[in-house]
Amino acid sequence: MTIAVYARNTKENFPDYLEHLLAISVSENVKVIVFKPYLDFLNATSGRTFTTNTYANSEELIAKADYVISLGGDGTMLETLEFVRRSGIPVLGVNTGRLGFLATVYKEDFEKAILLLIKEKFTLDKRELIELNQTTCFNEVNYALNEFTIHKKESGAMINIDTYVNGIFLNSYFADGLIVSTPTGSTAYSLSCGGPIMLPDSDNFIITPIAPHNLNVRPIVISNNKTISFKVSGRNDSFNVSLDSRNQTINNLSELIIKKADFRFNMINLEGQHFFETLRNKLLWGFDKRH
Repeated sequence: MTIAVYARNTKENFPDYLEHLLAISVSENVKVIVFKPYLDFLNATSGRTFTTNTYANSEELIAKADYVISLGGDGTMLETLEFVRRSGIPVLGVNTGRLGFLATVYKEDFEKAILLLIKEKFTLDKRELIELNQTTCFNEVNYALNEFTIHKKESGAMINIDTYVNGIFLNSYFADGLIVSTPTGSTAYSLSCGGPIMLPDSDNFIITPIAPHNLNVRPIVISNNKTISFKVSGRNDSFNVSLDSRNQTINNLSELIIKKADFRFNMINLEGQHFFETLRNKLLWGFDKRH
């Protein structure tokens, strides 16, 4: 078994995590490979010297790894999608900061989580993805785990987004932008714009306007077996498009088409974990601040 580690170069991702993982890997006869920029960062800043195998890109990770551990928050977890791509390699999210919806393992439970992973005491949470018809501008990673977003330029006026579902006209959204969210992304950007929460296994997309001019325009839930297309116009000759945290500028003349991707992102769900518990903890459901 080979476990890959992905992390950003931040102070929250302490060297202790890697030290504990390497110690466990020796006793359990497991191989570990680490994202090279992160390993270089630790060796340069921690006062320790780690010697282990590394990977530098998606091709190297896919060729070597059976599992991936994401150290960080939900943003870090989303970045792992650029490395595992269509390979189906399962990813375990360890949250080294605040509680997240994707990186659900508490940092205090790190060693316990590693042992459960090695003993394969988990289930796979297969998350749906959104795929965009544009490939070149997103370096072939033309899919998203959370959401696809159309947004006006920072200093620009509102844009008009003609939206079609399976070729049938739905609405012209005159707004700052539009979000199409997966069930996974329903607790992210869409939620902050008034969208509903969906369970991860819901087979739907949420279309959520961003600051619409008409206040009676509300989010709508549609089946994710449909194709959604957009034609954007406005005072500027271009607008911004994002897949999760990756952004590009697109010309107004472009037609954008999105659909459910033909593969899924495999999240590791350890024994004892459940989405409802994450909801309660993250959103403070049932919490009485009077106490």
